[in-house]
Amino acid sequence: MNYLEAVILGVVEGLTEFLPVSSTAHLTIAEKILGLPIDDDGVTAYTAVIQMGAIAAAFLYFLKDIVQIASGWFRGLVKPELRGTLDHRMGWYVIVGSIPIGIVGFLAKDLISGPLRSLWVVGAALILWSGVMVFAERVGRQDRGEKRLSMRDAILIGLSQCIALIPGVSRSGATISVGLLRNLDRVTATRLSFFLSIPALTAAGLYELKDIPGSGIGIGPTVVGTLVSFVVAYAAVAWLLKFVAGHSIAAFVPYRVVLGGTLIVLLATGVISAT
Repeated sequence: MNYLEAVILGVVEGLTEFLPVSSTAHLTIAEKILGLPIDDDGVTAYTAVIQMGAIAAAFLYFLKDIVQIASGWFRGLVKPELRGTLDHRMGWYVIVGSIPIGIVGFLAKDLISGPLRSLWVVGAALILWSGVMVFAERVGRQDRGEKRLSMRDAILIGLSQCIALIPGVSRSGATISVGLLRNLDRVTATRLSFFLSIPALTAAGLYELKDIPGSGIGIGPTVVGTLVSFVVAYAAVAWLLKFVAGHSIAAFVPYRVVLGGTLIVLLATGVISAT
């Protein structure tokens, strides 16, 4: 991988990681266009590692909130009277909500990096999950804010991250949709989605980091891709939070459907191959 390819993939990762359009889908498509083997272990590892740039951006953007939650969680451990505070509860929500993706991601690693990397899967998932996003926006009452979050919300939204392991679904698309189905308001669902993404994607990146030295990709392009994804993702995080405050996530559905449909047509006509 050369530095231009690293920059392109860094931009794609940073731009799509937190938007409900599936970063894995877009990275898979970009890698295919660049002529990279999308089912190669090294390329899969590279994809996971540069996600850490986007996660670092989210961590920096929410640093004040994260410090407050961590402080509230630790203080609640030693002071029982503080265990009912939102910060203490939020700490537990993030911890418990991150467990399902850790277990499923590890057990299904070969499936995720192998058969599920097919562009057929990407195209179908982009279209099918779009229906869930529209449904969630229509039926969700959105009358519950952050103070009314529960452990059940955290568990169900955490479980939805496992569905997002299917390329094309979108982690943010899955978590925000389930949050809306739980009647959370859009901003609360999006913020919890961000908080749950940090441990999940950090763990994935650190786990895959070991495969980079022997992949032939090189440390230089990996660092460049990660830095680019950090810069672009920071802007994307700020934009998305402002966007969801007044707009439906269904606004992304036409793009998802067109992209998924285009992929399926190109695959069906033999213009491109699935892997």
